[in-house]
Amino acid sequence: MHRLQFIAYRSVIAGAFDQYQILSMHYIRTPCHIQPVRQKTQGSVENYGLKRFSTAEATVATTENDRIRGRTLTMETLNPHVKAVEYAVRGPIVIKAGEIEKGLQQGVKKPFTEVIKANIGDAHAMGQPPITFLRQVVALCTCPELLDSPIFPEDAKLRARHILQDCGGNSLGSYSASQGVDCIREDIATYIELRDLGVPASCDDIFLTTGASDGIMTILKLLVSGQGRSRTGVMIPIPQYPLYSAAISELEAVQVNYYLDEDNCWALDVNELHRAFHTAKQYCNPRVLCIINPGNPTGQVQSKKCIEEVLHFAYEEKLFVLSDEVYQENVYSPDCQFHSFKKVLYEMGAEYFNNVELASFHSTSKGYTGECGFRGGYMEVINMDPEVKAQLVKLLSVRLCPPVAGQAAMDVIVNPPRPGEPSFPKFLEEKTSVLGALAEKAKLTERTLNAVPGITCSPVQGAMYAFPRIFIPPRAVEEAKVLGVTPDMLYCLRLLEETGICIVPGSGFGQKEGTYHFRMTILPSTEKLKLLLEKVQSFHIRFLQEYSVIEEPLR
Repeated sequence: MHRLQFIAYRSVIAGAFDQYQILSMHYIRTPCHIQPVRQKTQGSVENYGLKRFSTAEATVATTENDRIRGRTLTMETLNPHVKAVEYAVRGPIVIKAGEIEKGLQQGVKKPFTEVIKANIGDAHAMGQPPITFLRQVVALCTCPELLDSPIFPEDAKLRARHILQDCGGNSLGSYSASQGVDCIREDIATYIELRDLGVPASCDDIFLTTGASDGIMTILKLLVSGQGRSRTGVMIPIPQYPLYSAAISELEAVQVNYYLDEDNCWALDVNELHRAFHTAKQYCNPRVLCIINPGNPTGQVQSKKCIEEVLHFAYEEKLFVLSDEVYQENVYSPDCQFHSFKKVLYEMGAEYFNNVELASFHSTSKGYTGECGFRGGYMEVINMDPEVKAQLVKLLSVRLCPPVAGQAAMDVIVNPPRPGEPSFPKFLEEKTSVLGALAEKAKLTERTLNAVPGITCSPVQGAMYAFPRIFIPPRAVEEAKVLGVTPDMLYCLRLLEETGICIVPGSGFGQKEGTYHFRMTILPSTEKLKLLLEKVQSFHIRFLQEYSVIEEPLR
């Protein structure tokens, strides 16, 4: 029986990875679907090729004497740094989940009726409703004729006029300055000052970005240089958000791992920073320290004392700090509080505040708005050399500007309705509802997973994810080795095939040798999350039973 299951799951795993690799092949896109370029045609040019003449590539019939010119771009000639890029959040498991979903729609029978995608922090895809005021303002900016409509509140109209006055031709369809719309940068500086209780902020240090990811990539481009042992080393937390390892691979920088302390609620230990830094100096030049607070995928919220220690370390070792703070609104534990790295730096005194180079990042995609599709974000960069800042502006200018609709959405987040304005009551109700529900789901997830034998889950203090540790029996580890996958990948593929739950193996984020995890989002509705957790619980117990039973040797 076990042999039959093994063969079946070898097929499942091979299918998942084959499908993932197919996406790296050459495709042509037709108006209705995607087809491999290798597709052969039938009939003459008149009968087939001319019918498709309007497509980017006309396909014609070939004969035995026709010569096929070799392609300029192949997997052999592809930039090797692109091949090195991996992004687990949208990897082979997600491709397989899409396949299964299509099969269900076509009537394929499975032991479940839907795929629950808990692999990515996409709030609206999980059913979270948009914040009304944000959508109203963006709608008014997009279609200014609506400014005369009585169905929109006056404070939304006021925000829209405020944004449009700084857009070329009073239109959201015009390019903005490469740094972003001026009034939005000013609003962000005001927001930061309020958030940080009076710490000064300047719009000259604010740059609008295409989501936080774009800003992080841009700053890393400035920082990476050198060859061999002088090549820039980038210190990243493990577990990490795969954007960082992907960017490091693409830029051919050197990844320097420092490990978060799972036994201490994924805390950051400054002694571990020292270990990683001094080890890395033997083979690279560590110049960058990346922090994610609140943590992704780990959900921890750093204490002020911890941040002080980290900043002191960065000051002593002359490291450029990248502070990923996109989950600053997502703090659920009553014992935790978000502290921005900039505010803590300021409180450490002028010697630190005027010297440590710091770039911090925020986004429309997370928080209570979850507006991922707008691709809005900003970065605040302090203590950057003025000549280097000019180079940053030049680099941003190559891309012209971030999406202006995303900039408008970012403006609403930093400039929401105030008490006394007509939209404030509804805005407060919606914001409180979203964050309250996330706090409850964080507790539910932690409590349920910790009740499952062989699973331990640290408190989800913030962000949108749980990163539980799972016990995988030695026989399952051996089977994964034979199949050529990591044990947690085998686990997640099995979970998907048997329950329809789509999560991401911990190996995609990094983990200590010999430990196994998975990342899941807490974004599904409460009822769907309960169902997800129940299915994980039942599956895990079956998984342990299957691989813990001693069977007779296979004949």
